[in-house]
This record gives sequence, C-alpha cells and structure tokens, in this order.
Amino acid sequence: MSLKETIKQHARLKKMVHWLLIPAGEARPRLWVKWLVNPFKHTRGKGSAIRRRVRLDVLPFNNFSLGNYSTIEDFSTINNGVGPVVIGQHSLVGMGNTIIGPVTIGNNVILAQNIVVSALNHEYRDVNIPIHQQKIITAPIVIEDDCWIAANAVITAGVTIGKHSVVAAGAVVTKSIPPYSVAVGNPAKVIKQYDFEKQEWVRL
Repeated sequence: MSLKETIKQHARLKKMVHWLLIPAGEARPRLWVKWLVNPFKHTRGKGSAIRRRVRLDVLPFNNFSLGNYSTIEDFSTINNGVGPVVIGQHSLVGMGNTIIGPVTIGNNVILAQNIVVSALNHEYRDVNIPIHQQKIITAPIVIEDDCWIAANAVITAGVTIGKHSVVAAGAVVTKSIPPYSVAVGNPAKVIKQYDFEKQEWVRL
C-alpha cells in the first residue's frame, strides 16, 4: 500500500498531514510546502511562465504540470487540492482564470479571460447537514488540443471539450462538446461543426 493510500485510510493521520500542509480553513499551502516541496514535486517545461500574481494553490499529493512554452497569466488561480491539473505545451491560461482539478488541458489551447474550469462539486442533498460539511464530488474535465475557450465561459465537472473546438464567450458548458465544434449559450449548444468532406464549417 502506498503512503498516500495509508494516509487516506487513517482519519487522524489524514487530518494531521492536512494541517501540516494547509492552514485550517484555507486552500493555500503553507510556505514551507511552496518553497521546499512543490519545486521538486511538480514540473514546469522549458520556456513556460507563471506570472507573479498567479495564486498557485498546489499541493504535493496531486500532480501539477505546465508544458513547454505555456503561460499562466496574472490573477489566475490553479488548485490541485482535489485532483491533478495538467496543462500541455504552447497553451495559454489567460488573466483571471480559475482552474480546479482534476483538469487536463491539451496542447495549443487558448483560455481567454475570467474563465472557470472546475471539476469540483459539493454534495447538498442531505438537508440536515450544512452543505460545506457534506462530501466533495469530482468528475474530470478534459480540454483537448487546439481549443479556444472565450472570455467568461464556465466549464463544469465531467465535461470533455473535443479537439479544435471553440466555446463562445459567456457559455456555460454542462455537457461534452464533440471535436471540431462551435458551442454557444447557457447551457452551451453546438451550432457549427467542421465537415471534412466539404472542407468547411457547417451550421447545424
């Protein structure tokens, strides 16, 4: 059994380790984790950049990686507390994005400004327990290669955005989008797809 699994199975040990890594009631790791652990645990590719005003809430028990020549712009938040965050090569996370794992972002992806990509949900159905005390549910999000997600879009848990797709500004994506599609609206609907026989984008 791995150390991670051992910690998970012992409630008191898990609580103690959590306290050592993160101050109570917070998501941001302690400074010793940021300075002494994360640089050796997580990977950043050649030519990658994380701007100074990024809030990097990454912890050692889940993966975080940033591919070659990818950039995370100022005022974004990256959180791998409940699942890994993996960003491919030549991808851009624009200003003010929030990314909560488990999230996988491919190569050559453009995320514009103020986008929320959250694979986390809170259980709420037991009305006798405050929502914040109920369990956290996650479902992985995948944004495949060559996608463009426009400003103020929301990508919800469990969604896959297929290769070379476009999500319009302000769209709320609650269901997976096929490759080579354009999706708009709340909830997002596909309005165009690329027809390889006609070699053109076709309105549906």
